[in-house]
Amino acid sequence: MSRESNMAAQLRFAEAVNTGNYNLFNEVVAPNAIDHDPAPGQGPGPEGYHQFFSSLRAAFPDMKVNVEHLLMDDDNIAFAYTLTGTHQGKLLGFAPTGKKINVRGMQISKFADGKLVERWGSSDQLGILQQLGLAPST
Repeated sequence: MSRESNMAAQLRFAEAVNTGNYNLFNEVVAPNAIDHDPAPGQGPGPEGYHQFFSSLRAAFPDMKVNVEHLLMDDDNIAFAYTLTGTHQGKLLGFAPTGKKINVRGMQISKFADGKLVERWGSSDQLGILQQLGLAPST
């Protein structure tokens, strides 16, 4: 498939994340997609992303992911992003703190036939816990 179809799929994925319309994952994530860095308890394929982002949005109902830098080739899209939100729901067993987060992350997505088939990623999980006052600052 073309770079354009891969970018369209990535944009639909981002729309799902930022709006909470997780049914969009069914359109743009292959059923056997592999996440090389899954969240604890995250299942495979579109349902795994639905589970993960549902729990993250429950903790941060105003969550937004903004892409800061993006690179692509014929099969892959890599980007750096900023995740923001206010801790208003349970996160990893921690009660809401009401505190805001602003953390950075990176992701590489591999596409085939216009669908995400592999993902590698990293976000500043320690930074999230530190900003919420749940881990000591360095």
